[in-house]
Amino acid sequence: MATISSNEEPGLQQIDLMKLNLQQLTQLKNQLDQELGVFQESLQTLKMAKSKFMGSKESLEQFKPEWKDQEQPVLVPLTGSMYVPGIIKQVDNVIIDVGTGYYAEKDVAGAKDYFKRKVDFVQEQVEKIELLGFEKSKIRDAIMDVMEIKLAALQKPS
Repeated sequence: MATISSNEEPGLQQIDLMKLNLQQLTQLKNQLDQELGVFQESLQTLKMAKSKFMGSKESLEQFKPEWKDQEQPVLVPLTGSMYVPGIIKQVDNVIIDVGTGYYAEKDVAGAKDYFKRKVDFVQEQVEKIELLGFEKSKIRDAIMDVMEIKLAALQKPS
């Protein structure tokens, strides 16, 4: 309970928390709090990206093969709250945003596959960050326990 270590990462060593003073424990706890905050922000960003990729894939699911020889009316978003009427004239291919200002033309099946792979990749990253966050939280809890023990020892009359 009073030691923390990370054997998975080279260059890190085991630390006996009981040998650290309150100031060092507080600094370590604050560092972990900052790291956990960064993890939370990263998770939020990844979850928003996943949601956008899922939304794009779901939009492609609305395309119907029978639309091929028909003009389909749609509302085209100009901003987050303003739309104009439009018509889908080509249902075989779509242009997708692949990031950093680049776009690619794909057939609908290829675009669906692209968004599925993106959702899967982002989900893997979310799971990795959640695991790291869980490990950091356990370490933070151990530090808090040791701090409580040390504070209780300081408050005991000699």
